[in-house]
Amino acid sequence: MMFVRFAMKNIRAHRNRSLVTILLTTLTTAMLIFATAFMDGSHDKMLENAVEIYPGYVQVTHRDFRDKPSLDNLIFDAGSIRDVLSTSPGVAAFAARFETFVLFAGADKAVGGMLTGIEPDQEKKLSRLASSLVSGAYLDDQDDNQLYMGYELARRLRVEVGDQLSFVGTGADYSFAADTLLVKGIFKTGLFDFDASAAFVSKEYFDGVMAANNYASHFIVLPRNPPAADLLAASLNERLMGEYLAESWRTTMAGLVQAMLVDSIFGYLTLAVIFIVIFFVILIYTWLTVFARMREVGVLRALGTMPGQILQMLVSESALLALGSFVLGGIIGGSLAYYFNLHPIYFSFSEEQFKQYGLAAAAMPTAFEPLVILRDMVVMFVLSVGSTLYPIVKANGVRPIEAIHHV
Repeated sequence: MMFVRFAMKNIRAHRNRSLVTILLTTLTTAMLIFATAFMDGSHDKMLENAVEIYPGYVQVTHRDFRDKPSLDNLIFDAGSIRDVLSTSPGVAAFAARFETFVLFAGADKAVGGMLTGIEPDQEKKLSRLASSLVSGAYLDDQDDNQLYMGYELARRLRVEVGDQLSFVGTGADYSFAADTLLVKGIFKTGLFDFDASAAFVSKEYFDGVMAANNYASHFIVLPRNPPAADLLAASLNERLMGEYLAESWRTTMAGLVQAMLVDSIFGYLTLAVIFIVIFFVILIYTWLTVFARMREVGVLRALGTMPGQILQMLVSESALLALGSFVLGGIIGGSLAYYFNLHPIYFSFSEEQFKQYGLAAAAMPTAFEPLVILRDMVVMFVLSVGSTLYPIVKANGVRPIEAIHHV
């Protein structure tokens, strides 16, 4: 306690130096917290968009469908899958889909794309297709030849809401399938490739024209607790008995997961470089301030103060300054993280680049996680105090007579 009182007196006696130290450490603490929050928030946003726009948290397919996506590896008894999913406690909602590739033909242009039969009412709970509507109307379960298509696909085919187009494809039994569709609605998710190739019809109509009654390419499942998608997939696999396979988004979107992991590694490497820079900045500043007080240290040693006592006094002073900066920087950085979590940063000038990373909009929220903020505060505290130890030990090792005559 005595050393703390001495440290407080020294801090008050050298107000300008103490203020500069506090401002330097506060600024770096706030910057570190905000940088971490922004990096984590951007990754969470990327994953959330990529999962919720269409792929979903859990998919159920034939066990061979991922390796050999053909009409021979469909779900040929969709009713049995419905029975399993409807009685699984971790399932909030589910729906069947049937995806196939067809050739769309407008008045003067033909384009290949993906035609998918969906259950429109259930799909509202599972994806953002309905909320991505930009013109016309979303599908109903009872719609016949009504088409809901991507904005870029409509632009390529030069069709609008109310126009007709045709499609040609292969039915589930390998028969020839073709019909004329009426464009009911156009959606825009912001994912260029998806908007340029995807179109949807009600599954009831799809099953009739494609000979796919009670068939599905996959089921999409929404967990009651989305972060526990892996646990739900494992639970479903125990009930599916091997013929069918439930996989979470971490498996179905493994490429994106790996990309986020690599980006996180580079992000933390960047933060590590920032740590090193901060460490040496504080180290150099502390070196200058400690050696500016060399005469004071010499006088204390000449009066009989032990080196260990001087060390405790100077470290206490450093710790008090770091503690004040630690709290102030945490409040500032945490407040910024909280504010931009509620009000995401919008990068309108980079919207096209964001689309390439699976973001529907260039709005990036920060992650507000109190434990992560506290971790960064503790790291900065240890970094700040640790960077002062070497200068203090070196100054404390100088002989009293040399310290007294130090200029």
